[in-house]
Amino acid sequence: MRAQTWKVAGINFDHFHMGDLLREVYDLPHAEIVGIADEDLARMQDAQKTFGLTDNQVFTDYRACLEQTQPDMVILCPSTKGHAAWVEKVAPFGRPILVEKPFAASLEDADRMIAAMDASGQPLAINWPLRWYPSHVTAHRLVSEGRLGEVREVHFYDGNRGPLWHGADKIELEPTAERKAASWFYKKAEGGGSLLDYLGYGTTLGTWYHGGAKPIEVTAMMDEPAGLEVDEHSITIARYAQGLSKFETRWGTFTDPWTHQPQPKCGFVIKGSAGTLSNYDYDETVRLQDNDHPEGIDLPVDTLEGPNKGPIAYFLDRLERGEPVEGPLSIEISRIGQQIVDTAYQSAREKRALPLLG
Repeated sequence: MRAQTWKVAGINFDHFHMGDLLREVYDLPHAEIVGIADEDLARMQDAQKTFGLTDNQVFTDYRACLEQTQPDMVILCPSTKGHAAWVEKVAPFGRPILVEKPFAASLEDADRMIAAMDASGQPLAINWPLRWYPSHVTAHRLVSEGRLGEVREVHFYDGNRGPLWHGADKIELEPTAERKAASWFYKKAEGGGSLLDYLGYGTTLGTWYHGGAKPIEVTAMMDEPAGLEVDEHSITIARYAQGLSKFETRWGTFTDPWTHQPQPKCGFVIKGSAGTLSNYDYDETVRLQDNDHPEGIDLPVDTLEGPNKGPIAYFLDRLERGEPVEGPLSIEISRIGQQIVDTAYQSAREKRALPLLG
C-alpha cells in the first residue's frame, strides 16, 4: 500500500502540454492536483473546469501557489526561452521539478537549470512525449538486446501540421494569422521554430539509441519562410565515430501523425551492424530486418504498464524509490541532445559544419 498521495502543482501554461500532464496527474489514483498558477487567468480556465479545481487552487502568483499548496512535485511548462528562469524561480522552494520539452533554449540555459537543481538538492526531469510511445520504447529494448548489433545510424523525421493546429488533448484549432502573430512558437526571441521545438526529440532519443554516444561534428540547415522570423523545416546531419545520423523537423506535415501518418512517416529508422528497425509514431508494430529475416518482420509493440505508462507515473515512481531518472528524461541524455541542438542551430546560422559545442 502506498505511503502517500502525491501533491502536484502545475506552473506556467505557455505550453499547451500542461493540460496533458495535468490529465495524467488527475488519472493517477496516488496523485492529486493541488494548485495551478499562471499570470493569465484565462489560460487556466479550461484546466480548472476539466479537473474540478476550486478558485482557491488557482493562482496568478506562482509563489503563493507553492507556499499555500505545498506540493510534493512541480510541473513547469513555460516557453522554451523561459525554462532556465522558471527553474531558477521554483528550485529554491525545494521541490522535484518536471519540465516539459525541450530541455532549454540553449546549452547555457540547460546548465543554469542543472545548477539551480543541484543547489536545491532535488531531481530534475525533462519530459519528451515521444519517450512514451510504445513503438519507440520497443525499439530501445530491441537495441539494448543487441538485435541490431552496433547502432550506426539513426534517422529521425517528425513534426505535425504546426503548433497552432491543436491544443491540450489534441483538440483541433484553427491557426489564424492573428494567433500565429501572437504565439511564442513563432517568436525568435522566445525560442520558437520547428528546429528548437522538435529537434531535441530526435537528438535526445537518438542519443538513447546510440547508447549515450556523442557526435563529432554537426551540420544543419533551416528554411526561411516568407513573413516569419522562425523556421518551419530543418535538417541536421550528425557525424559520429561510427557513421552519419540525420534528424529532420517539420511544421507543415500534410496530416498530423496521431490522425493519419503523413509521408514521410513520423518516427525513426535505426540501422545497426546486424540489422535495421523502423519505429514510427503511434504504430502498433515495429519492423525488424536482420540476418534471420532479411525480408523484414513486423513485431508487436510492448505494452507500457505501471510507471512506464507516462512521465508523471515514471517520475513519481523514481521519487518513491529514491532512484535516479534515466533515459531521455535524465539530465545526462538530455544534455547531449541539447549539445546537438545548439550546434545545429549555430551551424544553420553560420551555414557550415561545426564541431560539437559544449
